[in-house]
Amino acid sequence: MIRFEHVTKRYADRAGGGTGGADGPPAVDDLTFDVAEGELVTLVGPSGCGKTTTMKMVNRLVEPTSGRILLGGEDVAAVDPVRLRRTIGYVIQQVGLFPHRTVLDNTATVPALLGWKKARARERAAELLDLVGLDPGRYGHRYPEQLSGGQRQRVGVARALAADPPVLLMDEPFGAVDPVVRERLQTEFLNLQATVRKTVLLVTHDLAEAVRLGDRIAVYGQGRIEQFDTPATVLAAPANPYVADFVGADRALRRLAVTPLTEADLDPVAGPAPVGDPAPAPGPVPAPVLLPPRKGSGPLRENPAPGAPRLPLGVSLKDALAALLQDDAGLIAVHAPGDPARILGTLTTAGVHRALRRRTAGENGTGPVGPR
Repeated sequence: MIRFEHVTKRYADRAGGGTGGADGPPAVDDLTFDVAEGELVTLVGPSGCGKTTTMKMVNRLVEPTSGRILLGGEDVAAVDPVRLRRTIGYVIQQVGLFPHRTVLDNTATVPALLGWKKARARERAAELLDLVGLDPGRYGHRYPEQLSGGQRQRVGVARALAADPPVLLMDEPFGAVDPVVRERLQTEFLNLQATVRKTVLLVTHDLAEAVRLGDRIAVYGQGRIEQFDTPATVLAAPANPYVADFVGADRALRRLAVTPLTEADLDPVAGPAPVGDPAPAPGPVPAPVLLPPRKGSGPLRENPAPGAPRLPLGVSLKDALAALLQDDAGLIAVHAPGDPARILGTLTTAGVHRALRRRTAGENGTGPVGPR
């Protein structure tokens, strides 16, 4: 959907006596990468590394010095910039809502500019407000100053999606709110993206946000991408010392957020007799026959008591570990997705450790790792 081909951006080197030409050092240097349709790519790096410049070249708020950018196979340089920007959703940290217009009218801005009839534009705006969790009947008539920071940010996302653009550009979209609201907005945006499946470039300086939101991460050095890969790979196998230093020594902990819980990570349970089996004949009760634990697992566990904490298979190891630490039992039941009554096994802190070691071994090409 988005393709960068040897894109470089230079600004005038005014400090060195430049006269206005593009004679300064590159802000973005020879970038070549692709963003697939429906993919969310996060651009992460320190201030001044070129990530925002990269994003702004897509909608021609910044023009590249050399190279080209393709959007859906079309060179953006050949498209009228005003028309181009009306077909790309754009969300910024400051939101940029019009203070004199209501929330509903703010959301309907781009459809109105595209010539939609007023009724249709407002209907679409109401649909989008509802989609981002703002009741249009309650919030549509309000003005931006009457909203919280998190609510204004939701309106900004709704406005960016109003004309159903194929591409969404987001520049530090959740950076202006407090950490609790930021995490909630991130969760809501992930749920929204699962529904609308836009192609997204999201700029952030926050590694945790990049890891949580991105299908892939572009880690920037100075004007260059040092590594472009999945969050799990970037954390498990940094491409060079710069990336290793950027992601930090605690990258193993960060991997908890991007590693899903699988059935191989669980200890088995001693399950009840299958439904429909005949009742046992009267007489001595035989000793229970238990399946041996799978290789590398802990001891066989009893079925969890009714009401004990449970998690669905597929949650992140971060959420699983948080649940473990909040309960005194030392283990937590894991059930099939959508079927809380079907217990697949139990998870312990040792299981979390095994899971991380197994993923690291697999990504480094050394095969599975057994317990020590």
